[in-house]
Amino acid sequence: MRGLLSKVVVLAEGLYSSSAPVKYAIALAKLFGTEVLAVYAVDTAAIRHLSRSRIFIDEESEEYERSLEETGRRRLALVEELARTKGAVVSTRLLKGSIAGEVVLVAEETGADCILLGGWEHNGDFRDIIIEANREIANLAPCSVLLVKSRDAERAYDNL
Repeated sequence: MRGLLSKVVVLAEGLYSSSAPVKYAIALAKLFGTEVLAVYAVDTAAIRHLSRSRIFIDEESEEYERSLEETGRRRLALVEELARTKGAVVSTRLLKGSIAGEVVLVAEETGADCILLGGWEHNGDFRDIIIEANREIANLAPCSVLLVKSRDAERAYDNL
């Protein structure tokens, strides 16, 4: 029988607490052999909405999407480095589409046991986008969803 947390998807988004679910996932990988897939989603659905609403012109939309892709690549490279530092193996994937839709799809495709989320602990406009995505993920997920708090993640990661 497969373990309860044999395979997890972790959302590596957000400005402040995105490292919490990532560090927690790395601890799971190192301590229990959990297969971890860290994802970053470029929210092209929101970009298209801004473009249709004429908030962005086409060139701005393309530039913003490229900027988000680069941010995503940097974030995922950081995830890989954090895992390497602790001797853990973590796979990464850059996604494009709605944050919630893409995360749920990847969880379904990979047969994940759990989706790890953060992003609820700090104030700011970006936080609102992540909170809404987190709510949608929790509603649509084919598996359990775990909200990881920074304190627990830091403790687990630091004790490796």
